[in-house]
Amino acid sequence: MLKTALIGCGRISPLHLVSIKMLKEAELIAVCDIKEDRALSTALQYNCKHYLDYKDMLLKERPEVVHICTPHYLHHEMAVFAAKLGIHVITEKPMAIKYEDAVDMVNCCKENNVSLSIMFQNRFNKAVRFIRNEITKGSLGKPLAARVIVTWSRSDDYYGKSDWKGTWEKEGGGVVIDQAIHSLDLVRYITDKKPLSVQANIFNRKHKKFDIEDISEGIVEFEDNFTLSFYTMNYFTCDLPIDITIHCEKGIAKIIGDEGVIDYIDGRKTSILLQEEDKIDYGGNVKKYWGYCHYTEIESIYQSLQKNNSNDPKKFNDLVEVSGEDGLITQQIINAIYESGINSKKVELPLGY
Repeated sequence: MLKTALIGCGRISPLHLVSIKMLKEAELIAVCDIKEDRALSTALQYNCKHYLDYKDMLLKERPEVVHICTPHYLHHEMAVFAAKLGIHVITEKPMAIKYEDAVDMVNCCKENNVSLSIMFQNRFNKAVRFIRNEITKGSLGKPLAARVIVTWSRSDDYYGKSDWKGTWEKEGGGVVIDQAIHSLDLVRYITDKKPLSVQANIFNRKHKKFDIEDISEGIVEFEDNFTLSFYTMNYFTCDLPIDITIHCEKGIAKIIGDEGVIDYIDGRKTSILLQEEDKIDYGGNVKKYWGYCHYTEIESIYQSLQKNNSNDPKKFNDLVEVSGEDGLITQQIINAIYESGINSKKVELPLGY
């Protein structure tokens, strides 16, 4: 079993903690949070040690794997500190706020021969895998264009309950970096296309107490003349299912929430839907996240780590499915959206760092 620790016992942490407890490959030895009551209650619930300082925890406990579930601006410094101690890193999205920090994370993990995994758990959704497989094997022909629509609700009251969300310096933005990032990542994952440029607009139209963007629209141009158009906002009155549509030569593939549907031009239609029995139970008080796939990705990471050994020349980052290098591509798109929106210009990729 791989000795495991977790930093950040907030809202997202139960999805990691429950997953760790379910795994035969992992042993949770410690958790850390700057809020003592939260750290202590989590440690009591999961029968492990607790710390208030993550550096103290990592230096004393020397886990083999650490999960980073902290505010966005802390991901970089924590990942680098862990990597230098030879600890494998699993971090929540986004990798970082700045692209150059994300690059530094990747380089540091490479230099210390540890794995860096990014939580893009929706890549493991049944509907996503189904459509990606159909496109990969050529059943739909060449992908021509895609669109992403995200209309969720994140009010001023929602942001006001956090001491970091809704801020440029700690969250890195609003709807793009926190809500839309998954859908934008999925299009490039499903089609396996290289992004070339971004043109975007960002605005704050409804939030009065927080100045981060609450709407963004634009286009990402990929290789092979493939384009992604997106419209994302978080001032709707409820969270509607994510809408991803990919137009291909031989049909149209759609992901609406947990359902994947393909309409072929020859009249055939296929679909797949996540069933209740397939959903992981993370506990009654835990928010139900789209796809329920935190456990699926975390399990795949641990299984990949166990396949490696000291005599294997293959680097750890080549083994995990959502590696730091892979995450950098989505990070580029996110940062380019902000650069384009703020400066009102087209941004060419890759970014120059």
